[in-house]
Parts: sequence; C-alpha cells; structure tokens
Amino acid sequence: MEKVTIYTDGACSGNPGPGGWAAVLIYNGNEKEISGGNQDTTNNIMEITAALEGLKSLKFPCEVDLYSDSAYVVNTFLQGWIDNWMKNNWKTASGSPVKNQELWQELYNLTKVHKVNFNKVKGHADNKYNNRCDELAREAIKNL
Repeated sequence: MEKVTIYTDGACSGNPGPGGWAAVLIYNGNEKEISGGNQDTTNNIMEITAALEGLKSLKFPCEVDLYSDSAYVVNTFLQGWIDNWMKNNWKTASGSPVKNQELWQELYNLTKVHKVNFNKVKGHADNKYNNRCDELAREAIKNL
C-alpha cells in the first residue's frame, strides 16, 4: 500500500464566520497543496473539512499519516469517540446529538478506504507543513 502524509488545518474569522481549510499532501517527495473556504461556518467544520478533502483527493487506497492541530479531529478517532457516537445512534455521552454528523460519517467512511493514522501536531509552532496549512486556510478566507 502506498504511503502518503497529509497535513491539515482549518481557520475561522469569527466562530461562526467565514472559514478556510487547507491540506498539504506529500507523496514520493512531491507536495500538493489544496484549500477552500465557506462564507458561514465554524472552526470545527473547517478542521474536519480539511481532513476530509485531503483524503478525498487520494486516487487509490493508501496508508496515510494525517497530521492535524485539532484535538477534536484527532481524538475523535484516537480515543474512539466516533465508535461510541455510532453505537449511541449519533448521540454524545451526555445524550445530545453529535454536531457535524454528516461530515464525521463521510470522514469515517474514508478511514475504511484508507489506513489512516491520526497524529496531533502542535499548532502555530515550528512545523513547516502545519504552518503552511494555516497560511493557506487564512488565504482561503480572504479569497471568499
């Protein structure tokens, strides 16, 4: 199985407000940057969308090291929150409906196509790819 590294980030100007997402895909030494945005969204939606769009851009099943500075995205998979949500009919531990269910379902389905290893990276630190994603996501907001 081919190995790909994906860095993702989401940004919002106001929460909710205009938002942007970005991903940098690294495969065989090549880098590809993708980004986009939405006029009226939330930071969490942009973080999930960045991971989704990164995975959706893969042309065949891959082993993916996905890096995000969003504890929400990473912990949903690493701590099994998504499994519990599905078992509980998309309700949180407190019984309220899971926010962004459609996006989570789509992301979950992509983790069945690709072998995804979720990794938490410190935001706004010294990781050049995370910083580049942040820059691209912010540019996407300006271009809305």
